[in-house]
Amino acid sequence: MARYCTLALEGATYEGSVALIRGSEVVAERTLRAEDGGSPRAGRGERLMPAVAECLAEAGAGRGEIARIVCGSGPGSFTSLRVAGSVAKGLATGYGVELYSVSSLLLTASGAQPSLPIGEYLSVLDAMRGEFFAARIILGPADMAIQGGPATLISAAELADLAEREPSLRIVGPAQRLDLHPHARGVAPILASIVEAGPVDLASWEPDYGRLAEAQVRWEAAHGRPLAT
Repeated sequence: MARYCTLALEGATYEGSVALIRGSEVVAERTLRAEDGGSPRAGRGERLMPAVAECLAEAGAGRGEIARIVCGSGPGSFTSLRVAGSVAKGLATGYGVELYSVSSLLLTASGAQPSLPIGEYLSVLDAMRGEFFAARIILGPADMAIQGGPATLISAAELADLAEREPSLRIVGPAQRLDLHPHARGVAPILASIVEAGPVDLASWEPDYGRLAEAQVRWEAAHGRPLAT
C-alpha cells in the first residue's frame, strides 16, 4: 500500500490537536479541549492517542498509509509539548517512518480558519511568568508561510506597548487580538517546506520548550544550584 498520508500532532498549549493529511488536504482533525468545564490540563495524554485513532478511522486510513509524522516543536507548555513529542516519537518508531518538526508559532498562523490574509503577523504564545514567546510570521501567496527568525521572549508589558505603538500590527495567539491556537492542520499548507527541511533525529530530538519547566525552576531556586539532567 502506498504511503501518502501525514499524521500531524500539536501540543504547545493545553488545547492540543491532531490532523491527518492526505497529499496536501486535511481529511480528519481533532482539537483536544477540557471536557465539561474541567481543567484544561486534565487528560492531555489520555486524549491524544484516541484522537489519532479517530482521525485514522474517519479517513479510513491504515497505518501502512502513514508516510511521516510531523510534530509541533514549540515553544510552549513544557508538559503539553513533552506529551505530544513523546507520542510523535513513539508513533514514528512504531510506524517505521521519519519524524519532522515545525514551529508551533508558525502553526498558529498557517492553521487559522478561515485562512489569514497575506501579510505579516506577530505570533505569540504564553510563556508564563508575565512573558510571551513571540515570532514574526510572513504569510504569502501559494500557501507560503515563513517564520522570520527564532522565537524570542518578551514581557507582557512589552507586548502591550508594541500593540499600542503599532495599532495595525496583527497579533495572533490565544487571547490576543486574533484569538488563535496553534493547530496541527496548519501543517497541510506548508508541508512541502517542512519535508524539504528534512527529518529530525528520532533518538535525540526534543521539542523546543523555550524555557525550563516550572518544577525545575522551583527546585533550583530552593537548592541554589542547577538540576543535573
